[in-house]
Amino acid sequence: MIAVSIIPQAEFDRVRQLAMDAHQRAALIADMCRLNALSAVKRAGSGHLGTSLSAMDIVVWLYETELNTIRLGLGHPDRDIYFSSKGHDVPGLYAALFSWGIIPRERFLRLRRLGGLDGHPDVGVPGIEANSGSLGMGISKGRGMAWAKRFSGRQGRVYVLTGDGEFQEGQNYEALQSAVQQRLHNLTVIMDHNKVQSDKLVSEIMDLGDLEAKIRAFGWHVARVDGHDTRQLEQRLAECRRVTDRPQLLIADTVKGRGISFMEHPEALRAGQGYYRWHAGAPDDASFEAGHAELAARITGRLRAVGAAPAALETAGPEPVARPAAADTLAAEPESKGAAALPVSDEYVAEAFGQALVALGAAHPELVVLDADLSADCRLRPFELAYPDRFIENGIAEQDMVSMAGGLARQGLLPVVNSFANFLAARANEQIYNNACERTKIIYACHYAGLIPAGPGRSHQSVRDISLFGALPGMLIMQPCSAREAELLTAYGVTEAAGSCMIRLNIGPSPRRIALPPDYRVSLGRGAVLEEGTDAVLFGYGPVMLHEALVAREQLLKHGIALKVINMPWLNRVDAAWLRDVTGECDALFVVEDHAPVGGLGDRLQEAFAAEERPRAIRKFAVDGLAACGSPAEALRAHRLDGASLAERVLEAMVVPGKAIS
Repeated sequence: MIAVSIIPQAEFDRVRQLAMDAHQRAALIADMCRLNALSAVKRAGSGHLGTSLSAMDIVVWLYETELNTIRLGLGHPDRDIYFSSKGHDVPGLYAALFSWGIIPRERFLRLRRLGGLDGHPDVGVPGIEANSGSLGMGISKGRGMAWAKRFSGRQGRVYVLTGDGEFQEGQNYEALQSAVQQRLHNLTVIMDHNKVQSDKLVSEIMDLGDLEAKIRAFGWHVARVDGHDTRQLEQRLAECRRVTDRPQLLIADTVKGRGISFMEHPEALRAGQGYYRWHAGAPDDASFEAGHAELAARITGRLRAVGAAPAALETAGPEPVARPAAADTLAAEPESKGAAALPVSDEYVAEAFGQALVALGAAHPELVVLDADLSADCRLRPFELAYPDRFIENGIAEQDMVSMAGGLARQGLLPVVNSFANFLAARANEQIYNNACERTKIIYACHYAGLIPAGPGRSHQSVRDISLFGALPGMLIMQPCSAREAELLTAYGVTEAAGSCMIRLNIGPSPRRIALPPDYRVSLGRGAVLEEGTDAVLFGYGPVMLHEALVAREQLLKHGIALKVINMPWLNRVDAAWLRDVTGECDALFVVEDHAPVGGLGDRLQEAFAAEERPRAIRKFAVDGLAACGSPAEALRAHRLDGASLAERVLEAMVVPGKAIS
């Protein structure tokens, strides 16, 4: 990767000592933070730049002039509290916290790395007051903080930053009502109204209408402000502090990508023919250098205007080299639209799922596809273009989308519901259960499933979705290991499954092409042997964990142990006769889970083994505890799920008669 440079923290201290107007200083520091956020995302290989840049003037003005947080200290009970509900802007927030020395240099340069900074806000990072998650939680969480301050007699205000597309999520409106009912005048919400969601304009995804009138109707004090004009921000925030009988909401009109001309959304949308490419992902080398140079030139100009020397830059050295592991071959992040990736294979399971929907759509006019502002990430664009009248964009509103699917199914259509697994499985679980009770057929596509990618952090790592769907009546759960199997399982769900299905999908490029038997056909409850072995059996599913299982097999062969590796795509259905046949008399049984230890494939297999005439036990290798944030290699190794660690764990668990283990 090309050299990446940042502005050191000492330069921010110098700027804060310069004789200059507070508004000039805030504009300068905001650009300095923009440069550092750009460099951090480039170094990480992924992240969210567009929204970090749009919110930067707001964040910097708050920390530099409005909040008492720096003066009182992060742990002071009377401090002002600021946090981001949308969370995508956290590289920019990290840059601001770094500028104050709250986040040390070493950690700032480890964005999306183990032991560094999570890809979305996490309270384990200094200065982060609340975790983000599925969108729409922030106002409710801020309401709790504001209520607690009042109840405890503590001073300080609570400021919550939201996105605009986030206001498609219904929980916001519940919080708007209750905050007024409780007269929480110490709560101020700022909407970063940059007009663009993940891919397209908010108005195209789900128009929010007259925001001022809508929010004022709930009883809030509402004001509008240019989010890049700190003089307006100063006036409006002072106005909010004078309100003593209700919460306040500032609609801050901003430009997504502000500060880097070609990332600013009017220009970027023109270049992308209506799609915004800078929401997520690290820029390519040429774009990074152009953006870095543009910011550096403007920073130098601002400093010269007040007679100060240019800001020093320091090169961020290479990351520490970890010991090699099979997982190091995985792509950095799937969300990196245009970012450099390092896949071993060019196979995308999610891509095959999207293409399968297009093919099935031709033969099944009842098939309709629903999306929650993730069409590009979920590889639904081909279906959207092929069948626009059967593609329903619901915006950021998973519960509403799922219940709509229930209505579609009751009218004889076959809905395919798409979102990230963490958002769909948990947030809309009650709605999914309600649909299941109606005994209709719906297909739920849970993208971004499993531990990897790990850079975005726990809000995006779905390691409990199998258990959540597994408790639903009649639900069939499956996960393909390859593009070929994705096509087969999608077709099975549409044409053969008797009831509702959940299909679990890895979103990024597969670390290798999983070679299924040439004559392989999907058969309910039956998997496929990928590699033969007589000493132990390891079950797995999905391209990531099966890749690691195959690496483990290669390692174990060096110790004289032949490990049979089995792909099991049916995560809650097991054919007992097939299971007895494929495992034979072997007692060394293992399963590697891309999931928490409870409720995954291992529990289903254990039930089947326990029902045998000679009950056997299976050992689970799963994602224990909180999911680790970092590179794929780091996260897999942290949970001892990389190939080398799996081999070690098998060795630890078994003693093979007649075989020496060195």
